[in-house]
Amino acid sequence: MASKDRITCHVLDTTAGRPAKGLRVRLEGPAPVSSSSASSSSAPHPSSHNAHNALKTFESLTNDDGRITVWLPYSSETSAGEVPLYTLEDVLGAVQGPSRWTLRFDTAGYFGEDQTFFPEATVVFRVDEGQHYHVPLLLSPYSYTTYRGS
Repeated sequence: MASKDRITCHVLDTTAGRPAKGLRVRLEGPAPVSSSSASSSSAPHPSSHNAHNALKTFESLTNDDGRITVWLPYSSETSAGEVPLYTLEDVLGAVQGPSRWTLRFDTAGYFGEDQTFFPEATVVFRVDEGQHYHVPLLLSPYSYTTYRGS
């Protein structure tokens, strides 16, 4: 098993001047990218593709350095104890062509619900087959910035 997944992220708390430790992040994907949706800002509706291409959700907490290098399958509060049995590598390996992925950073959980203007920072990005993606987030209670890292 690789030491880190092909999609990683790093969150820096620019207010405190240090990594954002313990921030909950969800990774959702893949949503197929068609020629008509590639230029559109809205993702295709999840019901528009078959069960094989159903959206998968992963979750993790940032480590002491504000990084997420490995994702765990997300199991919702209503899943009745069912544990999803897939890895990010399994999902990425099954995707043919470009896909759209979403990172959801729980900023309200990190700063406090009444301490931030953005309760969630959402970043949607395109993934091409075989590539590694690192998505840094510079975060404060009233702003955030992201870019494609290396």
